[in-house]
Amino acid sequence: MASTPRVVAELGRPETPDETAARKAASSRAYRSSQTFRNLLVALGVTLVVVAIVIFGVPRGSLPGQESVDVAAAAEAAQAGLGRTFLAPEVPEGWRANTARMERAAWVVVFTPDVFDSDQGFVRLTQAPADDERWVTETVGGFAPTGTVAIDGVVWDEYDVATSRGTEVTYGLSTRVGGDIVVLAGPTTADDAALIAAALADDIRALQRGN
Repeated sequence: MASTPRVVAELGRPETPDETAARKAASSRAYRSSQTFRNLLVALGVTLVVVAIVIFGVPRGSLPGQESVDVAAAAEAAQAGLGRTFLAPEVPEGWRANTARMERAAWVVVFTPDVFDSDQGFVRLTQAPADDERWVTETVGGFAPTGTVAIDGVVWDEYDVATSRGTEVTYGLSTRVGGDIVVLAGPTTADDAALIAAALADDIRALQRGN
């Protein structure tokens, strides 16, 4: 015996086959939508957990500074066979040597602060044969000395350069050491240049005594 079709209260009569199919399709869509929304919530929760781990679980702190070049080892290698002695100062605390190498006939060391500060810039040490005065001219931007200054017993020519004159160099020092000229220059301050000059003082005096 065939079953009597169920009367739908909203319709006041049994559903037609098309209405039954439409109702089931709508129910299926609603179920899939609820599952999709639930999955989105789960994914969002996982993402928030990962972000929290990154923020709170990873040790914080500043990255270590770039390691300083071994100036003494580089100087020893560079001067081998040249019959010259290159300055290899200890790097002052809070600074590092980024470069220590030969550039043409000059020994060059570039000092920068451990922590970047655009106001400090860098100090470039150039030690070159004194018989070619172009080394000083090129290094300090073609400027003449503006005075002299004594730093730890070593007398230096001073170049206090105005930044408005369109040069990278803002301050420089130069002195003769035997057959070489030593220049400290760069976009730097008198205090920072003096710090590097003080680190060179013992080696400069030793070379001067040897000559």
